[in-house]
Amino acid sequence: MATIASPTAPVGLRHPAAVSTGPRRAAAWNAGAIVVIWLTSLFVAALWVSGGGVDAVLGGGAEALNAVGRLCGLVAANLLLYQVLLMARVPLFERGFGRDGITRMHRIAGFWSFWLMLAHIALLVAGYAAVAQISPFVQLWEFVWEYPGMLLATAGAVLIVLVAVTSIRRARRRLRYESWHLLHLYAYVGVGIALPHQLWAGADFTASAWATVYWWTLWALAAAAVVVFRLGVPAVRSWRHGLRVAAVEADGSGGVTVRMSGRRLDRLAPRGGQFFVWRFLDGAGWSRGHPLSLSAAPRGDEFAISARIVGDGTARLARLRPGTRVLIEGPYGRMTGEERRGRKLLLVGAGAGVSPLVSLLESEPYAPGEATLVTRDSTPHAALRGAAIAALVRDRGVRLVRLDGPRASSATPWLPASHAAWNGAQALRHLAPDLAEYDVFVCGPQPWMDAVTRDLRAAGVAPARIHTESFTI
Repeated sequence: MATIASPTAPVGLRHPAAVSTGPRRAAAWNAGAIVVIWLTSLFVAALWVSGGGVDAVLGGGAEALNAVGRLCGLVAANLLLYQVLLMARVPLFERGFGRDGITRMHRIAGFWSFWLMLAHIALLVAGYAAVAQISPFVQLWEFVWEYPGMLLATAGAVLIVLVAVTSIRRARRRLRYESWHLLHLYAYVGVGIALPHQLWAGADFTASAWATVYWWTLWALAAAAVVVFRLGVPAVRSWRHGLRVAAVEADGSGGVTVRMSGRRLDRLAPRGGQFFVWRFLDGAGWSRGHPLSLSAAPRGDEFAISARIVGDGTARLARLRPGTRVLIEGPYGRMTGEERRGRKLLLVGAGAGVSPLVSLLESEPYAPGEATLVTRDSTPHAALRGAAIAALVRDRGVRLVRLDGPRASSATPWLPASHAAWNGAQALRHLAPDLAEYDVFVCGPQPWMDAVTRDLRAAGVAPARIHTESFTI
C-alpha cells in the first residue's frame, strides 16, 4: 500500500459524478435484446397454436405425438438460429448481454436445442409410424430418403451431435482448444443444412404467409449476421486501422506483453477493460483468434495486450516480430467504467486477469485511496504488468494488496494458503470496510471468479455492483 501527496488523473477522463449514465444505457440495450428474443419466441408458439397444436394434443394418440414433435422442432429451430445470432457478434446482443452472458445463453440454448431436436425426430417417427402402422425404423428410413430435404437434415443433425458431444466438459478437456474450436465451427454447417427441410416441408413453416416470411427472414438474418459481423466488419476495421506489432516484451517470469500501433484507433471507441479477438499474420495458423483484453488504457494510436505463456497460442505471441500485421474483432465486453454505480473501486484479479483491471484503472477517474487493486499470483515473480501497477500506486494513489502463494484448500479457494484460516467475506470487508460503497470488478479463471463472487454476495455487496466477464469462447 502506498500514499501519494498529489496524484493526478489522466487528461480527458470523466469526473466520478458522471458514471451513472452507463448502467442506464446498458439496461436499455439489455431490455431491447430481451424483447426481441421474447417476441420471436412467442410468435413461434403462436404459429403452433394456430396450426391446431393444442387440439391435436388434447385429442391424444398418434396425432398428439406428431403435434408435440412439431412443437419440439419449432423451438429447436428457433434456438439453433439464436445460437448462431448470439455468437455472430451482433451489437444488440453484445451490448445487451455482455460476452459472459452471451456465452452462458449460448450454452443453455445449445443444450435445449440439441435435446429438443432429438425429441422432434423421435416423436415424429413414432407418430407417423403409428398412423401408417409400420415399424419406427422403416418410418425413419422413409423420412431420410423420401421426404424433401431430409437427407441434408440428417447430415446436419450428425454434425450438430458431433459438436454437442465434443462440447461435453470431459471430452472438451481431452481436446486442444484449437481442435475443439475448429470442430465447433461445424455447427454453422450443421444448422445451415438442417433447417431448410423445415422451410420446404414443415407444415408449421408453410401453413401461412406469416410463418413463411418469419422463418425465411430469421434464417436470412442469421446468415447475414455471420457474414457481416464475423467477417465483413472485422475485415473493414483491420484494413482501415492498419494495426501492426510495434514491440514484444517479456512480462513477469512467464508472460508477454505485445504492443501494437495503428491509424485512428480512437474511432473504434475502445474502453479500458474491454477485449478484442486478435489474429496475427505471422504464418500458418494465423486464422486462430486470441480473445485477449487490453492491458493498458487505449490512448492515441497504441494498443497493448498481456498474457501468460501457457500453451501454443500464447507461446506464439512471444515469437511475434515488429511489423507483423494484425487482424482484429472488437472491441467487446461490458466490464468497463460504464458499469459503475459509485465512486469507489475494488478490483480483484488473478494471473492474466489482472491485465484488464490495470487498463480499467488507467482509464477511470477516482480520488487517491478510492481504488484498491487485489492481485493473486502463485509467486511474486509471475505477476503481469508490474511496472504499470507500480505507476498507478505512485501516481494515482491506488492501494495495492498482493495475495501470492499456493492455493488454499479451504472453503475460500480464491485466497492463498497463507490466508486459509480467513473467511472470504470477512477478508473482503477487511480490504474495504465500507464495501457496500464499492463497485467490484473481478477477473480471472472462471472457478476462481465464482468463488470471489460468492463471498462478495455473502459480504453484502449488491449484485448490480459486482462486475465480472468470462473471456471463454
